[in-house]
Amino acid sequence: MGAGNCGVQPLNGLFIVDKPQGVTSHDIVGAVRAAVHMRRVGHAGTLDPMATGVLVVGVGHATRLLNVIVDHTKTYAATVRFGQRTTTDDADGAFVSSGRAAAALPDIDNVRDVVSREFHGTVMQVPNAYSAIKVHGKRAYDLARAGEDVTLDAREVTISRFDVLDARDVTAEDGTHVRDVDIVVTCSAGTYIRAIARDLGERFGCGAHLTRLRRLAVGDVRADDARVVTAHVETREFANREGEQVTRNRAVLDVSSEDMPAHLIEMADAVREAMPTIAVSAADARDLRYGRRIPGHVDGRTAAIVEDDADVVAIVEQADATTIKPTVVFPAEHDA
Repeated sequence: MGAGNCGVQPLNGLFIVDKPQGVTSHDIVGAVRAAVHMRRVGHAGTLDPMATGVLVVGVGHATRLLNVIVDHTKTYAATVRFGQRTTTDDADGAFVSSGRAAAALPDIDNVRDVVSREFHGTVMQVPNAYSAIKVHGKRAYDLARAGEDVTLDAREVTISRFDVLDARDVTAEDGTHVRDVDIVVTCSAGTYIRAIARDLGERFGCGAHLTRLRRLAVGDVRADDARVVTAHVETREFANREGEQVTRNRAVLDVSSEDMPAHLIEMADAVREAMPTIAVSAADARDLRYGRRIPGHVDGRTAAIVEDDADVVAIVEQADATTIKPTVVFPAEHDA
């Protein structure tokens, strides 16, 4: 889709947005959509409202890259609070009692020992019921909020890095003595850090939940990238149809519409950061755009680019022993 305003040139590429706490990933998409005057905007990998950090946002043709980027590994910094359980396994949930006396809080060496033995490599994880996973076509969190009993199946996830950095004793708002432990985790797509916190708490018998979560990286895209678009939250109050006062947060980008193109990772660079690439000729590009196979060999999903003019042609896969085929085709830039 094109620009919303006459004379505005549509953009094709990725933005790295540093999502603030208190808004949804969808709110960030809406803010980018308004800033670039385009409707064709999406994101790769939801962050909960409590979480901050890297949200990769695609605009224009680059929205077709998002299904690739969402599968990249993620790196998070988080704080696990031992000694309290919540319904959502994070600070946004209601506190719940285990119905039994709490076990002693683990010290940092206990946590490191269990992490090294049980939370590295391939592990089975049961997501929290308050998650976006679909159950019979409905989001699990919608069912849970409606009071339905939601049980999700365990899934296989991979944790390639798990650093336990620091621990400190604090007094929670309700006066409970708790222990906060800071961690950094690199994991496969689909891993829930709040489920890791929950499982650690159950492992020690004292319960645990997340009080802080920040996504530091999605694949090679990092929060400290110079192109990052920061944002903040603004709150507004209004009366709903029932006359009740309602407070809503909205995401506001810290970059003006005029300056947004300077933060864009353009298509050629975007695909290079998202996946392997191969160079193709103009003739091969024409064939791929018509859905034809061309001679070649690739290892998994690969982007085909005409290097002379940085023309991103297609995402290709191996078709047979000697040819590759397009699975996603991009229009030429001058056809956008």
